[in-house]
Amino acid sequence: MGAHCGHDHAGNGLAEAEARRALTAAEAACAADGERMTAPRRRVLDLLLRAGEPMKAYDLIARFGQDGQAAKPPTVYRALEFLERRGLAHRIASISAYVACSHGADDHAAAFLICDCCGSAREIAAPLGEGLRQAAEGVGYAIERTTIEAHGRCPECRVPA
Repeated sequence: MGAHCGHDHAGNGLAEAEARRALTAAEAACAADGERMTAPRRRVLDLLLRAGEPMKAYDLIARFGQDGQAAKPPTVYRALEFLERRGLAHRIASISAYVACSHGADDHAAAFLICDCCGSAREIAAPLGEGLRQAAEGVGYAIERTTIEAHGRCPECRVPA
């Protein structure tokens, strides 16, 4: 996504050691459930973890190959579908982008604060998640995933230049 405004933003992506730990934990969680973290899935998750900001699928495709080669779109889209299903990544519909889950692979309602100035997104605990789940169950509905998106300005973009 990148900055659209004229001031610096702190990078939120994970450093190499942190990304490695997150990837190892994701692989272990998948293995415990009898699923595989294939090389393409691992690469897409690594790109999301290191980016620290929402990434569009075509940016992931372009950066996928470590030797500068772009991936085939179905490879990345299948990896994203798997990562979303596993709770390792979230799709932010309003900006058509993906982010690594910052709350681990536990089942939760995701809420995002999206900066309309620089494009950053921060995941927070969804305050309505449990209440919404209970209300849905009350009418016989089973929610599989919840994503709340709020647009505004991040702290860096709110500060006058």
